Amino acid sequence: MQLASARRKQPEIDAAVAEAVKELAPSVHHIRWEIGEDWSGDGALFLRIVLSDDATQGKRLGKTTRRVSALLLEKLEPLNLDLLVYPSFRSRSEQTSIRDKAWA
Repeated sequence: MQLASARRKQPEIDAAVAEAVKELAPSVHHIRWEIGEDWSGDGALFLRIVLSDDATQGKRLGKTTRRVSALLLEKLEPLNLDLLVYPSFRSRSEQTSIRDKAWA
C-alpha cells in the first residue's frame, strides 16, 4: 500500500528533488531517484546523487553528503511518503568513468 501511495506522489517528489538540486548547486550535478523495496521488503526511496568533483575532495565530501542528505530529507518530509530514504553518492568523474545509465 505504501509503495502505491508514494508512486502517486511522483510529481511532488520530482519537484522536491529539483528544488533541492537548485539549492545545492554547484555541489550537486544531478539526482536520480526510484521507489522500490529495500533488502528487507520495506518501502524505500533510493536517491542516486552525482556530486561535482570539487565537492568530493578531502574533508568537503563528508560535509557535502551531510548537507545534501539533510536538505533532501527536509524537502521530502512534507510529502509523508512513509518510505525509508537511501542516498548514494558518486562524483561526476566517477559517473563519467563508470557510465551507469541508472545514474545518468
